[in-house]
Amino acid sequence: MLIDLSDVLTNEGRVEKAEAPLEMTVFDSGRGSFPILEKSPVSFEFANVKKGRARIRGSVKIVSAAVCDRCLTEVPVELKLEFDRLVAALDSGEDEEADDRSFMDGFQLDVETFVYDEILGNWPAKILCKEDCKGLCLKCGQNLNMRDCGCDTFVPDPRMAAIQDIFNRSKEV
Repeated sequence: MLIDLSDVLTNEGRVEKAEAPLEMTVFDSGRGSFPILEKSPVSFEFANVKKGRARIRGSVKIVSAAVCDRCLTEVPVELKLEFDRLVAALDSGEDEEADDRSFMDGFQLDVETFVYDEILGNWPAKILCKEDCKGLCLKCGQNLNMRDCGCDTFVPDPRMAAIQDIFNRSKEV
């Protein structure tokens, strides 16, 4: 969806409020494809800061489905995005202070691209089902949050490998 900002960008001191539906159903990134389960309309406040420039403030709430990075259980990821960005019209010429304008098309704001950029910048680096998630067993793949599998998980200290080699060589056969 495109929102026309020509009135705000051309009239100094102009402030407008708008609400736009979010049409995005899936968030695709380098980490995967995450379906959007819930979303609120995007609320905007556009304020002219000088000719050809506007400050965009607003918020949106999105709940997306992802998997836990340790145990692969599906987890809802809730993002409450609050944004405050400075934008300039593509033909304004001066853009040293403006944020990235990939979401601007002349005097039009592309809501989907704008929200995508906000999600991308606020997506969690690690998604966990719970803070103390135990993950999966390295041998059998059992989800250790559900039950203990009983696999031997002993890992010898690599610093003791030289001593272990001496004991193995001197064993009587």
